[in-house]
Amino acid sequence: MNRSFLARRSTLVAALVLASPFALLNAAHADQLDTITAAKKIRIAIDLAVPPYAMKDEKLNAVGSDVETAQLLAKSLGLALEIVPTTGANRIPFLQTDKADIVISSMSVTPEREKVVDFSIPYAAILAVVGAPKSMTLSGPADLVGKKVISTRGTTNDQELTKILPAGAQIVRFDDDATSITAVVSGQADIFATAPPLLKTINEKNPAKQMEPKFTMKVNMLAIGLRKNEPRLKEKLDAFVKAHLQSGELNTIYKKYHGADLPVEVTRNGG
Repeated sequence: MNRSFLARRSTLVAALVLASPFALLNAAHADQLDTITAAKKIRIAIDLAVPPYAMKDEKLNAVGSDVETAQLLAKSLGLALEIVPTTGANRIPFLQTDKADIVISSMSVTPEREKVVDFSIPYAAILAVVGAPKSMTLSGPADLVGKKVISTRGTTNDQELTKILPAGAQIVRFDDDATSITAVVSGQADIFATAPPLLKTINEKNPAKQMEPKFTMKVNMLAIGLRKNEPRLKEKLDAFVKAHLQSGELNTIYKKYHGADLPVEVTRNGG
């Protein structure tokens, strides 16, 4: 075995050693759109305890505006739909741990979330409000001093409330909206940082509450969440939202459950 052969072999081995980590990295990060297409189904994380976005009907079927949006997306892509039940706090972790392919679950676009996940163009909107019984006077954050406010951990409502909460006010956090609603219905506190539809749900469960929005903390855009650096999947999701805003189908779904048209801030994304 001559020296030139040994030199060539050493060079080849060294090149393979250096290349192998990158080869493994590329293999580990397969294109997600290809993976979803090969599976012939799309796993969509949805919190099924946030009416009217998502909930269970009397037959325990998943219904709501986010559920119908997920169904429309799966149909448009020619894929089977697998709903992955989640909570507000677990929506992003489910993406990061590959328990779901995407999230359609009243998830607002925020700078903090954009650091760890990507979003489609907005398909809907949601108000972050502070609600309380009709008999209670609340015109702004200062009126919360000395009071308890219920909030659902990991939601934008919780984040916005934390920003404006004055000294002397207390946040009582629960892990999901269903538990927060139960807490308000049962009288653990009368003030709730949430979205207007959930105040309606409380009134349906306990008409004596007469909950209503008192002041708005923020108007948030809702979008489909996906893992970072999946440009082909994001392009597909953006195209879906744009096409169905143009056709009016997303507005029809929203109006069916929310009793109002999508705000212009959303519909203009249809072009």
